[in-house]
Amino acid sequence: MDRALSALLEAQELSPVGGLHPLGGGDIAAVYCLETSQGTVVVKRDDAERLAGEADGLHALREAETSLLVPEVLALGDGWLVMQAFDEAGSRSSRSATALGEGLRQLHSRTAVEHGWSRDNACGRTPQSNAPLADGRAFQRERRLLPLARACHERGLMDARLRSRIEVLAETLEDWLPEAPASLLHGDLWSGNVLHTPQGPAVIDPAVYRHYPEVDLAMLTLFGSPGEAFFEAYWDGNTPHDWPRREALFQLYPLLNHLLLFGGGYRSGVERALARVEGG
Repeated sequence: MDRALSALLEAQELSPVGGLHPLGGGDIAAVYCLETSQGTVVVKRDDAERLAGEADGLHALREAETSLLVPEVLALGDGWLVMQAFDEAGSRSSRSATALGEGLRQLHSRTAVEHGWSRDNACGRTPQSNAPLADGRAFQRERRLLPLARACHERGLMDARLRSRIEVLAETLEDWLPEAPASLLHGDLWSGNVLHTPQGPAVIDPAVYRHYPEVDLAMLTLFGSPGEAFFEAYWDGNTPHDWPRREALFQLYPLLNHLLLFGGGYRSGVERALARVEGG
């Protein structure tokens, strides 16, 4: 076992029983399961700054005190993050979907005036600027859409015409998107970051900041759907009339990030989402 990890575990009085066992599903970091005499833990190996941002997000989600389960950070240092492990033997049932909707609504009710966060973090390998702005439209434009469109264009992943369409959209958000209080977000809530445990839904791997609550919803629907029971619990009869347009808008950033990280196979997804927003 890595000497730095051993020292980190020892400082927290965690005694390993056996070695690290790789866990699947991580495209960015190496993730392991480790048995200790104090129980099972999850161990992640990654860039130290990205891990610090993740740990900060986990602390924020736990401090929000919602019904969602959030791993406790047990140790952090030297490129290692050690966290509480959850039993994933639960089912993706209607009951679990309802609990996820209710918990996420609680999380999003924790609002602040400014959009952003007190520190930058990362969405995958992509550095994520969270420098606060008072207006959510400006935050979406300056911190999300324009930087990613520029990066994708500079790497030859989109042409000048597609970049220009995104820039025009970003500059006209005030024409249709109302300002709103900034909700506390998970920030990277795709389905793989939701665990259905016997005790209820748990969320992992956050990229926390404050912004429009539809950011988390749009990420949940990007590669599937959490189901009707989820939306009934989350919206509680108050679905925004322009939800389809908001969904497409807030899917643009993760799609641009996937284009940047994984290549041209995601360009058509960017184009489709953009056309949906442009169509109103």
